[in-house]
Amino acid sequence: MRNEFSTLNVDLDKRSYDIVIGEGLLQQVGSIIHPLLTSNRVFLITDKNVEKYWIEIVESSLNEAEIEFSSIILEPGEHTKDYAHVEALTGQLLDAHVERSDTLIAMGGGVIGDLVGFCAAITLRGIDFIQIPTTLLAQVDSSVGGKTGINLPQGKNLIGAFHQPRLVLADTCTLETLPARDLRSGYAEIVKYGLIDKKEFFKWLESNGPKVIGVNAKGSQASRRHAILSSCNIKADIVSNDETEKGSRALLNLGHTFGHALEAITGYGNKLTHGEAISIGMSMAFDLSVRLGICPNEDRDRLKRHLEVCGLPTRLDELMDDSWSSHNLLVLMHQDKKVSDGKLTFILVHGIGKPFITNDVETADVIAILDEYLGLK
Repeated sequence: MRNEFSTLNVDLDKRSYDIVIGEGLLQQVGSIIHPLLTSNRVFLITDKNVEKYWIEIVESSLNEAEIEFSSIILEPGEHTKDYAHVEALTGQLLDAHVERSDTLIAMGGGVIGDLVGFCAAITLRGIDFIQIPTTLLAQVDSSVGGKTGINLPQGKNLIGAFHQPRLVLADTCTLETLPARDLRSGYAEIVKYGLIDKKEFFKWLESNGPKVIGVNAKGSQASRRHAILSSCNIKADIVSNDETEKGSRALLNLGHTFGHALEAITGYGNKLTHGEAISIGMSMAFDLSVRLGICPNEDRDRLKRHLEVCGLPTRLDELMDDSWSSHNLLVLMHQDKKVSDGKLTFILVHGIGKPFITNDVETADVIAILDEYLGLK
């Protein structure tokens, strides 16, 4: 019997695609994707962590649908999202005589989705790909919207392309195998949606967030599904109106100007996950907004309280070492993709649900926030 799934559409004219969310999707991958394929051959690309839980189910489904496939298994971790792995993966595809009519399937978290999507964008000048996100962060954020790319020592996602998937399949069952830290990391992006959209969603998160990530309560499938569906709905609307981030799509970067610099200074390793960096980054953005006199203290405090209740960081604490300085962080922030005319672009807030985009922030105010978080004042 077929499970009930929720379907959203990202409206991009000829590049429109569906986001399908529900339980048990992996068992039906073959029958779901078959009508979308322009050839009967796909390349299933995942990492070793995902392989041990889910690859047999997906391969079985592809076999049942009589879809020809090859599986490629990569090492897990942010270090896989670099030039070397782009060269290696595209080389494997070309050695296998990939054709423009073939389709890549990215099954994994944000690293796999971003890397495979970028390879799909550049191999043979562009081939189709499908996203099967298996982490909470990927299901609510990185799998939707067509941003693909890799990291450099200078910064995160500085090389990439906009390349929309043909389909996004988010099976919420995959979240049951995730460590608690990964669930919390993904939840930070859900909180972001609650801060940039209607206040009602953030209020719902305050009551239901622990259920979504299983903090002091068993993870609720219904709560997770609602959180994922709501997040994807918000992102789909924004992407449909601004595909290539020339305007309102930048709102999705709340906390990211600070957060990406924190990821860079910690070396993109296990010391700080993306979601943890964004959690601190959102806290910093609200502190900066309060400093500028445009956000009530109560909204800033409400955000930090919720993040901390859900086990997410709002301070730098033990992350720092003697090499950290406001100057070093500021240099990394200036390598952000959204710098314009040498000025940093920030997503600041007039309060919860009231974000705006600005590049009119004095450097002294930014340094003051950095100094505060570094314990220098």
